[in-house]
Amino acid sequence: MLYTIALVLIILWLVGLVTSYTLGGFIHILLVIAVIVILVRIING
Repeated sequence: MLYTIALVLIILWLVGLVTSYTLGGFIHILLVIAVIVILVRIING
């Protein structure tokens, strides 16, 4: 579940980069959260 959410956040971030449509720092905060979730999932197995 968390992995899916993180994947969606990363995809949205990439779409934001491609279309140059960003919400300021908000989208980057979502990216950081997504990366943290992925790292926690990898560490926990």
